[in-house]
Amino acid sequence: MIDFELLRDRSILLITPGGPLEKADFEQLAKEVDPFIASKGNLVGLMIYTESFPGWENFGALVAHLKFVADHHRQIERIAAVTNGGFLKIMPRIADHFVRAQIKHFEYKEKDRALAWLEAGK
Repeated sequence: MIDFELLRDRSILLITPGGPLEKADFEQLAKEVDPFIASKGNLVGLMIYTESFPGWENFGALVAHLKFVADHHRQIERIAAVTNGGFLKIMPRIADHFVRAQIKHFEYKEKDRALAWLEAGK
């Protein structure tokens, strides 16, 4: 389950996983983000805000996640992983090989600092 908010005036997408990620989460994200990208261009930033990564509900959710990344990574300039969890702490080093966006890790308590870093990418 993903809660998300598109800060349209800042071109930043905030994602907060609330439980294991589901296939429908990525379909809903695409429905919200794709029209915005089509009309405004790239997203300045994406923030993943969670104390720890909740994983995926099933294999279909993992595939949907990978497809979402493949379809959108060229339209996102910066990604802030704001977490204390181990998986998302190492994600920037892994994802650097697969995505165009600049990725940076922040501790969970540094949400405001992460948002400022995303905004600085404008």
